[in-house]
Amino acid sequence: MKVVSYNVNGIRSAISKGFLQWLEEASPDVVCLQETKAQPEQVPVFEFESLGYQTFWHSAQKKGYSGVAILSRPKPDNIHRGMGMEVYDSEGRVIRADYGDLSVISVYHPSGSSGDHRLAFKLQWLEDFLDYVSELRKNRPNLIISGDYNICHKPIDIHDPVRNATVSGFLPEERAWMTRFIDTGFIDSFRYFNQEPHQYSWWSFRANARPRNLGWRIDYNMVTENLGYRLLGAGILPRVKHSDHCPVWVTLSQ
Repeated sequence: MKVVSYNVNGIRSAISKGFLQWLEEASPDVVCLQETKAQPEQVPVFEFESLGYQTFWHSAQKKGYSGVAILSRPKPDNIHRGMGMEVYDSEGRVIRADYGDLSVISVYHPSGSSGDHRLAFKLQWLEDFLDYVSELRKNRPNLIISGDYNICHKPIDIHDPVRNATVSGFLPEERAWMTRFIDTGFIDSFRYFNQEPHQYSWWSFRANARPRNLGWRIDYNMVTENLGYRLLGAGILPRVKHSDHCPVWVTLSQ
């Protein structure tokens, strides 16, 4: 099973830039989307279906904002939207698909860069999300949690760790949370296979950042440790350009 995570920064915008053609060529089994910025009725679902994908959406109540989705070739046994907390579910940040004993989650962690209020919101979300995952694992222990975490974990994951040390996305408390999350029993699948620097998944639209590779690695496929023996590969696709993010992927044996 090949799972791709991709913050598309607007699914309609990504489609206009060739997303569907890329999807047909890449042909992953499951695609976890974030920041879809659309209601389901605004998306040409039939175009995904023509490529063999069922589509499942969890949109924000606010139009043109946030939103997650899962595109799936195999038929899921179950789809679950949200975490059961209205304050977050109204923003469309979590959707889960179950395949037998395996669950795939598409998650869009909040950004904390727009002010103190949203940073506080993000930090509370992180604690509540960890509690949600810990509870979920009691019944669904085999998880792939794919998405935009809006956190660079280590200095190797960001182009300028010194200047960004006080910027949300690389704050000590955010990075400490990521360490705690992984320590509960997750594998950062990309770093499992690749320890090279300058590997990023998001670039600012400013300062010609992408051509200069001044990026951040904030998109992850986190896999529970009990699935480690099934990991076959993981990577980043920086040449795929439908968004300010790029896709990140992981492949597991069946």
